[in-house]
Formats: sequence, C-alpha cells, structure tokens
Amino acid sequence: MLADASARGMLPDALLQAMKAAQQQVNSLVLGKSQEVRLAFVALLSGGHLLIEDLPGLGKTTLAHALAATLGLGFQRVQFTSDLLPGDVLGVSVYDAQSRQFQFHPGPVFTHVLLADEINRAPPRTQSALLEAMAEQQVTLDGMTRPLPDPFFVIATQNPVDLSGTYPLPDSQLDRFLLRLTLGYPSQQAERALLAGTDRRELIAQAQPLLSSADVLALRNAVNEVHASDALLDYVHALVTRSRQQPGVRVGLSPRAGIALLRASRAYALLLGRTHVLPEDVQALFAAVASHRLVPEAEASTAQALAKSILHAVAVD
Repeated sequence: MLADASARGMLPDALLQAMKAAQQQVNSLVLGKSQEVRLAFVALLSGGHLLIEDLPGLGKTTLAHALAATLGLGFQRVQFTSDLLPGDVLGVSVYDAQSRQFQFHPGPVFTHVLLADEINRAPPRTQSALLEAMAEQQVTLDGMTRPLPDPFFVIATQNPVDLSGTYPLPDSQLDRFLLRLTLGYPSQQAERALLAGTDRRELIAQAQPLLSSADVLALRNAVNEVHASDALLDYVHALVTRSRQQPGVRVGLSPRAGIALLRASRAYALLLGRTHVLPEDVQALFAAVASHRLVPEAEASTAQALAKSILHAVAVD
C-alpha cells in the first residue's frame, strides 16, 4: 500500500502523486469541472459527505461513479424513490426458522462509498435513516449498534426542490453534508467533447482504481497536520460570527459549521500541495460549506448570495 510509507503525518511522494493522478482521472471523466472535482476530493479527505444539487442530466451521478471507480473502494448505489423504506437502506432482520433466530441482512449503507441518488425523492422518514450513519459512522437497529466501514463516504444527489415529486431535506440532514455543490451546464468546449467522445459509462467501467482505503485514511490523517495560524482561525471565527449578524439571515452558522469550514480548508490546502492554510482556501470553500446551512429571512434571498455577502463583509487582517 502507498500509505505504508507515511510517517508522522508526512506524505510520501508516491502518495502525493497518486492523489494528483486520482484527480486527473476524475477530471478526464467529468469534463470541464476541475474546481467541483477538487471540492469533491475535499469532502472525502475531510471525512465529510458531499451533496450535489442540480437539474437532471448535468453529471451528478457521473461524478459520483467516477469518484468511486477512482478510489477503488466498496461502492453501493441506492435510487431514492417515494416508496423506499429505511430498511431498504440500512438492512433488516429476518427470522431464520432453522436456527430459530433473527439474522441481520445488512443494507447498502454497509459500504465505503454510498451513492444516495436523488435523495430528496424519498420521504423524510427514509431520508432520516442516514442521519446516524453520516454523523456517527454506525447504524443502530434492533437495539444493536453496528459500525460502518472506514472510510465511509456518502455522495448524495438531489434535484432542485421546485421540481415535482421532491421532498426538501430538513436542516438536520443538510448539516450532515460537509459541502454542497452545483455543477451547472458544461462549457461549449467540454460539451462538444462529450458529444464527440466515448460514452461516460464505458469510460468509468474502464477506469483503474488509483487509491486504496489505507491511502484515503493516510490522506485524512495528513489533513490534520496542515497548519492553520491564529490569524486564520480568527478569520474563520469572524465569518461564522458575521453569518449570525448578517442582514437577511434568519439562522446563521453553528460552531460545527465553523469546524467543518476549517477542516475543509486544510484539505483544500493539502490538495494544492501546501502544508498551511491561506485565507484564499477559506474563501474558495465558504459558499460550498455555508450556503446549505444558512436560512434566509425571505424566500426571495438565496443562501448562495448571502454567503457571498458575508465573505465581502469580513476583511482579511
């Protein structure tokens, strides 16, 4: 394993090169979205989860499949529908007549990478089945707590809530996602390449795993070693505080959101090859970390716009 060479939080050159190659491979499968791909890796290396929201057909599922193929981890996909039950995700206990005991049959959540496709098409009861798994990396069923594999990474996609047949995710569920991304339409060059190139599903099926579970865990440990100065901590704290005072914001960022922003900034710096965090790292991530956690006072206001206004209101000392 590449991660075997890691010592005292320092990454070997081979692992750094594998990390770069993994990003390049995903970029070759999801064209024209290099920043979004980098943010997806940030979520993975931060130990968080990723929510991708956009219209159908813009590559949300393709990004999730490309990540899973590149990481070489166990992968399960669940298509969330209006009739999906919590047991379909977590698993169920079935009575075995021979042994006269209930046997637990694990659900798809018992994997390294779980794709919750169109998560907001399932009713709230099924959505909430993932809360414990995402927060504690465990599942409690029938009075027994079962740990999930390590690493455990949820990639959820959702359609905009104004589309028919969707259920808005509750605030408690949104807060479990470290980052929320929107992909948007590809550039003209990227879309032309998609039209002329091989089907993405075929390319993903041919993709080679470039990282292992041990490598991902080593990278996560290295994120903890990325230095954040006192001035940087003050800047993150100022952003969180300002979010609670910003006009147009009804509910600002929690302390947990501040911790998530700092950890994501460390992962972002690591992906750029640095051992310290810069204010530019925080600024590049702030909207993706904060927008789904902010609650606007008026429906006319968008959380994305509020996040940008908070960034502009806080100066870097």
